[in-house]
Amino acid sequence: MRNIFKFLFASLFVVTFSCVDSENTIDTVLDYETGAVLRTISVNNAVLNSSDSMSTFSVEVEEQDEADGALFLQVNVYSQMKDLSPDNGNSSTDFMYVRSIPASDFATGPVGLPRGTIEVTFGDAAAAMGLTANGTDYVPGDVFVIGLEVELTDGRTYDWTSAAGIITGGFFSSPFKYNALLTCSPMDGDYVVDMQDSYGDGWQSDGIEVNVDGVIQLASICGYWGDFVPTGCVPVAFNSGGVSASATISIPLGAESAIWTYYGDAWPGEVSFQIYAPDGSLVYDHAQGAGGSGLLPVAVCAL
Repeated sequence: MRNIFKFLFASLFVVTFSCVDSENTIDTVLDYETGAVLRTISVNNAVLNSSDSMSTFSVEVEEQDEADGALFLQVNVYSQMKDLSPDNGNSSTDFMYVRSIPASDFATGPVGLPRGTIEVTFGDAAAAMGLTANGTDYVPGDVFVIGLEVELTDGRTYDWTSAAGIITGGFFSSPFKYNALLTCSPMDGDYVVDMQDSYGDGWQSDGIEVNVDGVIQLASICGYWGDFVPTGCVPVAFNSGGVSASATISIPLGAESAIWTYYGDAWPGEVSFQIYAPDGSLVYDHAQGAGGSGLLPVAVCAL
């Protein structure tokens, strides 16, 4: 089956148009220039810990060209910074060269094509872009974009700028670039979560979950609706004037990650909470009525 699809689909399409316009699909399928693709097999890790220079982005890819891999010379790796935290300035960069991985580092995969793992450390990517740990170049929540370029023995190259839509999505899944989210190792110590419910009956959800290296801790005010009692909630007596409570989330020294998630509430207009770091600084303030659920942008990096 691989040979059947070889010329119709496994090449990088550069569509040209004849002097006579046509809307027939077959015209765009048959009028192309063959090239090469890097099909995504699996993204092994798409999170980079900015506290660890050896934290590694990893993706497994499969190379295919018109000669079934015989033209494959190497993969050139680039990185780009997307600054998503404008409050501390804009450190976004263009794509910068990081390293090259020769075809000899790839093995023959199950369908007879070169298959290998592309890895880029946080330290190498940051150095290539000239970024330093000065507190303004990058912060958790920013994104490193890893770009790949396949180079053939005849000098041709193909990357994210030359890949047509039929290649970047669908079966071939060959985008040539990937986003890697920046995180950091969390500051150790006790984080205080102050919680409020203006109606006075507690929260109707699991509240706030913190995943510290796979160990779950919860912060919530116990609700009073049937049998709904969240695990780890702080019990309070009903008060028509509103209730409040505090919970402590402990992060041990040496923890690699802390992921904060808010599960929302059946009555979001009644809920508010604040999160304080071990040094007492306010790191997140959820206003009453803010609603919403999902990941919380709580990132206090270890010194």
